Amino acid sequence: MNQYQSILITGVSGFIGRYVARYFSEQGWSVIGIDNSPPENAPIANLSAYYCLQLPDITLNNLLKEHSPEVCIHCAGRASVGLSMNNPIADFYTNTVLTFEILNALRLNTPKCRFIFLSSAAVYGNPESLPVSETQSLAPLSPYGFHKQQCEQLCLEFTKVYDLPTASLRIFSAYGPGLRRQVLWDICQKAITQNSVTLHGTGQESRDFIHALDIAKALMVVANSAPMQGEAYNLASGREVSIYELSGIVLNTLEYEGIPQFDGIVPIGTPLNWRAETSKLAALGFSASVPLERGVKTFANWCRAELVGV
Repeated sequence: MNQYQSILITGVSGFIGRYVARYFSEQGWSVIGIDNSPPENAPIANLSAYYCLQLPDITLNNLLKEHSPEVCIHCAGRASVGLSMNNPIADFYTNTVLTFEILNALRLNTPKCRFIFLSSAAVYGNPESLPVSETQSLAPLSPYGFHKQQCEQLCLEFTKVYDLPTASLRIFSAYGPGLRRQVLWDICQKAITQNSVTLHGTGQESRDFIHALDIAKALMVVANSAPMQGEAYNLASGREVSIYELSGIVLNTLEYEGIPQFDGIVPIGTPLNWRAETSKLAALGFSASVPLERGVKTFANWCRAELVGV
């Protein structure tokens, strides 16, 4: 049983935003979406209303007054370590500044709205130890990580000072059909279109992957059950997989017979190893439902269909 029924999603046309809109709509929520994409590129079928806005925009105030959403999930913002290294100004404005503007609009117009911020494991940098828990020190390596940390602090500020209910989800390595960037897409794209696979690093770097469908399910749990006192939660499967092992799963699915190569160069700002401690979110009732092997195989087959049409 849902405790709340209306939700506002920023960045609704993005990779995660689409999954979240679809899942909440399927669960009977009224979903209001915002993005800067034209309507034909938005997941209109899952939305009760859609607004094409380049946030921040003063129109948001009227929108909040009209719809009075009970929950706001903030999916908008840049999500690239590399882009943040090259253009920290744009990353600051599309993450830190935009998050402040939305929090302030909620404070002024819908002060009881439960705000969930999509943060990132990038706030940890290279963890002190694995699995990394929410209590470990934050040590970002990139502007992106620092700006996500700043956004978390803004959430805590608006909770402590203005009593706005907030929580942050530190997403580890998100994936799923629809994602056309990052390591899984890189492996598939090279294997399918170039017939050779050379990746950054040594292959021993590791990640903790979480499927976008599980992200949507976790957001539902947090929306309904979290205390919303400015706290943060790790969102991951809790399973560490090396990039070498990951590439093997992908290439086997694609029936690629070559051996992946690694250039030995880890891009600046990129952490080496991740595995999340997930008990804090589990205590609210969440557990990941998409096994890595099944999810990766589905993703690889989707990539093949996208790139070669079969």
